[in-house]
Amino acid sequence: MTKVDCNIDVHHLTRVEGHGNIHITIQEGKLVDATWAVVETPRFFEMMVRGMSAERVPFLTSRICGICSISHSLASIRSLERAMEITAPPSAEKIRLLAMHGETLQSHALHLFFLAIPDFVNTPNVLPLIKSHPDIVQSGLRLKEAGNAISALTTGRCTHPVSLVLGGVSKAPEKRELSALRQQLEGVLPDLDAARDFCATLSIPDFERETEFVSLYNGSTYPFIGGDLYSTDGIRKDENDYLDMTNEYKEEFTTSKFTKLSRESFAAGALARFNNNHVFLHPEAKETASAFGLVPVNHNPFMNNIAQLVECYHIVHDAIALIDALLDDPLEKLKAAWTPKAGKATGAVEAPRGILYHHMEVDDTGKVLKGDCIIPTTQNNANIHLDLSALVRQALEEEKTDKEIQQLCEMIVRSYDPCISCSVH
Repeated sequence: MTKVDCNIDVHHLTRVEGHGNIHITIQEGKLVDATWAVVETPRFFEMMVRGMSAERVPFLTSRICGICSISHSLASIRSLERAMEITAPPSAEKIRLLAMHGETLQSHALHLFFLAIPDFVNTPNVLPLIKSHPDIVQSGLRLKEAGNAISALTTGRCTHPVSLVLGGVSKAPEKRELSALRQQLEGVLPDLDAARDFCATLSIPDFERETEFVSLYNGSTYPFIGGDLYSTDGIRKDENDYLDMTNEYKEEFTTSKFTKLSRESFAAGALARFNNNHVFLHPEAKETASAFGLVPVNHNPFMNNIAQLVECYHIVHDAIALIDALLDDPLEKLKAAWTPKAGKATGAVEAPRGILYHHMEVDDTGKVLKGDCIIPTTQNNANIHLDLSALVRQALEEEKTDKEIQQLCEMIVRSYDPCISCSVH
């Protein structure tokens, strides 16, 4: 049973990217304070792009993150192409979407198998699982390797892409390499089934805090690149109205900003995408969601892990379909000619952790005048912060021990798969 007075300090949280702290104060059996604080120094990428040639910007912004570098590159490319009225050829759009699939697959596999699952089997990290469940660890590795293979083939390397450029792509994958990749993806379908069966044995905490979920929405496909900005509370805005959707603000105890929309906070990420776009999932992904009782609108943040697994099914099947389309494509036109033009626009993509915005303003010589980036983890910070308070109150009512409360708090933060260094871009 929880002590009358208790202080929980997690400094820094493990098995997440970057440095963040959890602080919980309980006095006389009641919650006094629950805080989620990012403690990294801002890195000022938005200042770095000022005065830079537009064609160079995506290569710099991809360095904001080593996990979602493709998302950052494509967000910049989309904003700059929209600002200068550049239209990439259809073949290039297919390659770009396939690249996004590779990034999301490797990121989800990393989080699910190596960062999140240890929480559910009460191990401090993945190492004990190598002995107790070697098959499931191998499945995770194969899925991550498949994601890396997609990224390398479509962008030139696994991270920090080199072939994603303004106007399209600079190089197309070889058809023989696409055929080999298709075979590799067919080979990981049993690994997805193994992951589903294993996750079905895990006990997911029963916790809900009603919130708002924000994602892209286009009304016809499960979204990854561009579209309207949509929330479960019924708000729908154009991409360029991203500031009205995010409403960033600062809190003194954290170096990363918070955001809000209709409520005190909102959530982005796999669960948000599922809640807003579940009807557009591949049938295998829909069946997996049903197997876990995942139906929209789900307000349990721990189910974000399951939503990631559901997305992996969709991504692998959609990637195979994209490869088939590319194999039938002559791949002759990969890049549109363009000339500099003054303008400003926003590019929104669905990074693995949620909706990512890049806004760029350029002059008539193609030099960037202003850049603005709003990161998925930034949008999740307020929701994480408020989830902690609600979770601790529920745990106190259930007479959880101090150790159990700390574990639940760590688990709920990790369920969002935060990219902390990214949030202090």
